[in-house]
Amino acid sequence: MSYLAITTLGILSVFQSTNAVPLPPSRKTRALLAYLVLATRPQRREHLIDLFWGDGPDDPRGALRWSLSKIRALIDTDRPRVIADRETVAFDAGEVTIDLHAARQIGPDASVEEIVACLTALRQPLLAGIDLPDNAAFQAWLVAEREATARLRRTLLQRLVGEMPLSHEDRLPWCREWCDADPFNHEAVARLQRTLRELGRLADAKRVERDFSAGLREAGLPRSPAMPFEPAPSRAPAPADVSAPALGAGTDRMTLHRQKISFATTDDGVRIAFASVGDGPPLVKVANWLNHLELDWDAPVWAPLFHDLAQDHRFLRYDGRGNGMSDREVALIDFDTLVHDLETVVDAAGIDRFPLLGISQGCSVAIEYAARHPERVSHLILWGGFAAGWRVIGTPDVHKEREAILTLVRQGWGRSDPAYRKLVTWQFMPGASAEELDWFDAFQREAVSAENAVRFANVFADIDVRHRLAGVTTPTLVMHGRGDRQIPLAVGGALAAAIPGAEFVTLDTENHVLLGREPAAAAFVAHIRQFLAEERRSIGG
Repeated sequence: MSYLAITTLGILSVFQSTNAVPLPPSRKTRALLAYLVLATRPQRREHLIDLFWGDGPDDPRGALRWSLSKIRALIDTDRPRVIADRETVAFDAGEVTIDLHAARQIGPDASVEEIVACLTALRQPLLAGIDLPDNAAFQAWLVAEREATARLRRTLLQRLVGEMPLSHEDRLPWCREWCDADPFNHEAVARLQRTLRELGRLADAKRVERDFSAGLREAGLPRSPAMPFEPAPSRAPAPADVSAPALGAGTDRMTLHRQKISFATTDDGVRIAFASVGDGPPLVKVANWLNHLELDWDAPVWAPLFHDLAQDHRFLRYDGRGNGMSDREVALIDFDTLVHDLETVVDAAGIDRFPLLGISQGCSVAIEYAARHPERVSHLILWGGFAAGWRVIGTPDVHKEREAILTLVRQGWGRSDPAYRKLVTWQFMPGASAEELDWFDAFQREAVSAENAVRFANVFADIDVRHRLAGVTTPTLVMHGRGDRQIPLAVGGALAAAIPGAEFVTLDTENHVLLGREPAAAAFVAHIRQFLAEERRSIGG
């Protein structure tokens, strides 16, 4: 039996008994091989077609069969490894050495030599040269895999520097590599300083502190009071993502009392409630799904996130028509009126130019507003967004599922039994605790009536701003959860790919609605601050 090894770190390569095997010249076929190798479960043929040939040949199924035949010829030398039937395709990784899988499976008893070998391999970019810029869905997956690999590298660097028995001289280069890989990580910098001091290089240690503090200021990030620049203990604390400050750190709870709620009236006579809190440059959040200004601000789910955003901005939010503190009984709820509500609020607030934050369905409203008023939007920040609703681009199966949920919402929203509403709740926050799910369930009932919940859901299903994307000229940051079950990651990647110059960032969460306590929420705020700071510096020259 021949030995099969596949390397994905660096250039994709296949080895049979240590001999490199020439890969197919088609980049798409090589990308398909890489996708199947790194996937952990069988993939539906329809999914693979959408991923690689969504806008491609007249016979996408034939294109998939052709690529699979090339892959079989490459790796099915001693036994079948491409396992396919009429519905699915999978790669049998049994007795195959895959470098990334090996790195991900490194155990708690690994030696220094084993960790160093993994880190040396992880210096190479994942799947170099496999990018498919015209295939947004695949590109989104590739970006997510690369970020996950970078996170693995940071974790192993933390483990090597903080836990393994190394001399000061041997630890120093790994400390520097950790700081390069995670430049805003307080623990990494503290470890580097401690090592320099133990080597007697006090001037270098002070220089590290100055450079780190300057970098935080430039990025608009606060210095954590919990991580002073002093020698760390001999053993590192349990691994944690501290590259971004924890939400709520230093938050003054008196901010709650400074929330100023006002009202504005639209041209069609609807009264819209909006709130302004905090000082500094403005940041406007678009209304999404359901909002309630008073309940939102003290919510256990997202209040920490809102409070952090208000620490260095004048943070403006509003309740869309039909829910929260705005008029509930309204004649018209459609996409255009949702955009008009935003127009009314920013005019009433007297804000001329501002960054605009869209979340979920609010992303489409934000995109439409930015397209209509490019002179007023300085930055566009989108989380968990989509350009077209499920009625526009969904499959027949998706249509049936979503229509069934609408029926259940219509019939069960107002009942004391929360089962119907929790169908919605769980989709938004699969990682929430029982207490958080109960709170969100009660919040939905307080924020909107059953009739309006269905009206909103129907509007969101019919959204289509795809024609607007290419014309967006505002600097744009698109963020998305890698495991989002409500709006898949590929949708966010396609959105970013269609907006000229947009930056795409994926976060490690399965929640569509970010929980204020999860690390992804802290990263979300940190990315916003860094994005706004970078753009302001570039504008300022």
